[in-house]
Amino acid sequence: MTCHVPLRGGEFALALALTTVLLAGCSGTADDPGKAGERDASAGASPDPGDGGTAAGPSPEDSLVPDPARLPRTGAEARDLIDRVIAGPDSFGAGVVKRSPYESDPATWPVLGEDCVWQQQKPARSVLATLTRSFEAPAEAGKGPVRLAAVVTVHRTREDAAWEMAESIEETMRCPTQQLRKGETIGSMVAAALLGGESAQGSSEDFLSEVGKYQSSELGGPHHYSWQQAQTLQFTVAVTGKGAEGRTEDEIDRFVNEAQGVMLSRLESAVEKQS
Repeated sequence: MTCHVPLRGGEFALALALTTVLLAGCSGTADDPGKAGERDASAGASPDPGDGGTAAGPSPEDSLVPDPARLPRTGAEARDLIDRVIAGPDSFGAGVVKRSPYESDPATWPVLGEDCVWQQQKPARSVLATLTRSFEAPAEAGKGPVRLAAVVTVHRTREDAAWEMAESIEETMRCPTQQLRKGETIGSMVAAALLGGESAQGSSEDFLSEVGKYQSSELGGPHHYSWQQAQTLQFTVAVTGKGAEGRTEDEIDRFVNEAQGVMLSRLESAVEKQS
């Protein structure tokens, strides 16, 4: 697996730090949340962190040809696109339902503080619009409820979206244990990153995944935690899955992968150039 960090011109000191972060994350520890009420993301064909190969495939940056007229330029256009792309309960598979509150306040997004606690703040200036939705696979015989979330963020530029990806990696290493909200923490994170075309990762220009341990005062733990985020053009999409008693790692990852694949497919359909 090849690790990388998307760089912004002139940010040499942070770029060097992020390179160190990724190298460490690829071999060991990392973090959580993302841009949802916590972190969330996945892809239909998710990379296998254990695959040492670097089989090249077509990069979405090369294969996806957007129609400039279909790319959002205003907040209203961005919100319309998000409504068409973001996951609903059916995107995760049968049995998943909405949680309350279902949608985040569009005037806020999560920011990881210096104290490693996630808090809601005003979106960055680079953001045209962002939205998080919350879901649950209800408890059943011998299995606790799985908490799920999906987020779509529309930035002003592709560079802004790539920088969000880089900052996500930095957050992981800066805070190996994070508080999502009161009574909820994640830790023992392992991170992986793949560019489009690396190890058969062909669903996005840039892809991040993290797995770790989720602890909840309500649901106990530690349970499996899975977060994935993908970036294409000026967009990022993410999905989070938080496990519970009786739920397997494969079960949680399957929820995450399913919803991420749906959103990436919808995004491509929403912006690609019509033949």
